[in-house]
Amino acid sequence: MIAAKAFANRTVAVFGLARTGLGAVRSLVAGGTSVIAWDDSSTARDLGGQEGAEIMPWREWPWERIAALVLSPGVPLTHPKPHGVVEHANSARVPVIGDVELFAREVRPNPDLPGRSPVIAITGTNGKSTTTALVGHILSQCGFDAQIGGNIGNSVLELSPPSAKTIYVLEMSSFQIDLAPGLVPDVALLSNLSPDHIDRHGSMENYAAIKARLIRQTAKDGQVAIGVDDDYSSAIFTQASAAGGAQAHPVSVGKILGRGIFVVDGVLYDALGGRAVKVMDMAAAIHLPGAHNWQNAALAYAAVRPFVSDSKAIADAIASFPGLAHRMEDVGHIGNIVFINDSKATNADATARALAVYPDIFWIVGGKAKDGGITSLASFFPRIRKAYLIGEAANQFARTLDGKALYEMSGTLDAAVASAAADAAVSAAEAPVVLLSPACASYDQFKDFEQRGDAFRNLVARLPRNVRAAS
Repeated sequence: MIAAKAFANRTVAVFGLARTGLGAVRSLVAGGTSVIAWDDSSTARDLGGQEGAEIMPWREWPWERIAALVLSPGVPLTHPKPHGVVEHANSARVPVIGDVELFAREVRPNPDLPGRSPVIAITGTNGKSTTTALVGHILSQCGFDAQIGGNIGNSVLELSPPSAKTIYVLEMSSFQIDLAPGLVPDVALLSNLSPDHIDRHGSMENYAAIKARLIRQTAKDGQVAIGVDDDYSSAIFTQASAAGGAQAHPVSVGKILGRGIFVVDGVLYDALGGRAVKVMDMAAAIHLPGAHNWQNAALAYAAVRPFVSDSKAIADAIASFPGLAHRMEDVGHIGNIVFINDSKATNADATARALAVYPDIFWIVGGKAKDGGITSLASFFPRIRKAYLIGEAANQFARTLDGKALYEMSGTLDAAVASAAADAAVSAAEAPVVLLSPACASYDQFKDFEQRGDAFRNLVARLPRNVRAAS
């Protein structure tokens, strides 16, 4: 754990006592801070009290004594309107920050000081979790103490204190960037941008601006790598290139770049020096299938190049990456049927990446729909042998699929898995894939995408080994 000492001998309030909030309480208490806290959940409040916080309803907080409010990233900061606790903090002129800001004040209190542990910060709409894990894997394979956290795995304050070989690798959501104005990464990555979390940011332009903020905050002697295959990210790259700060590198899949990192015909090239040099054939990375994972690999390569000069060592590490749970995860085979858990695909753009990989798909889709639903996926409908609709979005998605792809109203995940497996078993497809790629948030039927993916994995494990006979 990293003890947050920036507010020692003062009072800090923490609102929201889930993973990041509890981590902040522990860290602040260890750093000598008096903590008051609140959460709407009585269970969470009990946990916060056990960690040393004084539990008190936020409307009763002594705002005149509070030095900062540490806000859970899930609590509205600006849109659709600020939460009441944020409005009170603003009125009392109390800074509203997140756990990443506490981390930044401890690990990088002065970005100009030598000998600090480097920070790699990774954001984007899709692919950031895989890229974060891949960067950490490469660094670990190359002898570094890669501390991975943020929006993935451990909260940042639960990571180990810096050592001589430590490099912090942080996945950053837009919510976390909003609450971390003092984070100054040495390397920042932006994977891609497509509409997401618009309800929390008000517009696509606001959402993109927050992602761009992380690029601007990067140390002036640092580096940024930006996917340039979508218009929003490409514009941010152009701005970063002209800003005169951190050196900006473009990353592309399918486009040859005069300078940067790119993948063409499944081969990763390094053209950072202006001359394209082959790094590896991506076919060697069996747990990184598809063009979207090639982008993840190219971004990860760019992230570690300032620390690892041996491109072959990087390529070997990419090839040995085991993949991530819930991201196009192979969770089982029955005969020629493959079951793929892509529960992390919580929007249509993420699901498009999975649909592009497989030709014969028995698609489990639905949940809490995002804006636009699945209309943008129409070009992939010919790959769908049949769709199995679950959750709140089922009726909406049925209207989109009507006349374009076969579907059934499964309602629940267990019904969908049973039907999809039975249909795949009697199909004429040579390599049928039962794919959970919901294109939706999970919280209509599940706590989060991890619980949804775990449920899918468990349902597949319980299927009879001879689905054809059982169907």
